[in-house]
Amino acid sequence: MQTKMTAEKYLKKLLENLWKKSCGGLLAESPKNLAKKLLAKFWILACAMLFSSALAQAQMQAQIAEGEDYITLQEPLPNAQNTLIEVYSYACPFCYKYSKILPQVIENLPQGMVFKPYHLEQKGSYGKSANLVFAALITIDENKGVDINDEKLSAFQKAKRAYFDEYHMKKNRWKNGADEAGFVQSGLKAAGVSDEEYRLALEQPRAKELLKEWGSSYKIALVQGIPAFVVNGKYLIKTNAIKSIEDLSAKIKELAEK
Repeated sequence: MQTKMTAEKYLKKLLENLWKKSCGGLLAESPKNLAKKLLAKFWILACAMLFSSALAQAQMQAQIAEGEDYITLQEPLPNAQNTLIEVYSYACPFCYKYSKILPQVIENLPQGMVFKPYHLEQKGSYGKSANLVFAALITIDENKGVDINDEKLSAFQKAKRAYFDEYHMKKNRWKNGADEAGFVQSGLKAAGVSDEEYRLALEQPRAKELLKEWGSSYKIALVQGIPAFVVNGKYLIKTNAIKSIEDLSAKIKELAEK
């Protein structure tokens, strides 16, 4: 109401000044009546714009079609309600590219939705070693109460970023599978985690639980490759249909409501 009165007073004053500077006989309405009519048209226009925006969004959502924008998995992932799962690999160039925009996608997730990274063991010379490192570091983060999506504090994020940079930017291959210890140390050093902390974390039930969960990554990767984004463990978004960050976020939101 306060906004409406302010606008009305502004229009009234504007028209009164116009009236004084022009011939009153040329205006069929008094400034007061004109202000009311113009204000009424302003609110009608504002409502029309809001309706148009809502309609455009509804039309965009209506265009999300099974087979074109997403695939319904025949075997849904267990315990995945209200989650966005990404199947990825340190050795995947497209995963590396998506890692640049992933923070924005996570930030715009629907309220209550949790992001869960699933590393793919079957890709890269050190896929299995990467699984162990990531599972241990996520366990360490959670024990410390650190959000695994925190780019500055998360040990998991630091190691993942280090592996991406080493592999894709520096072209480090750690002797093509002949230097597992060197590969592991690259991640632990970046994360600031000692060998002892790493060993103890791997022995915890949480790390073993994560490794078991990630075993389902391979079946998902077989559908269309990686990265693979799965909403609520059921809907696999087709990456070739993603047009932008906003488009990906809109698809996630729409599928989360199904």
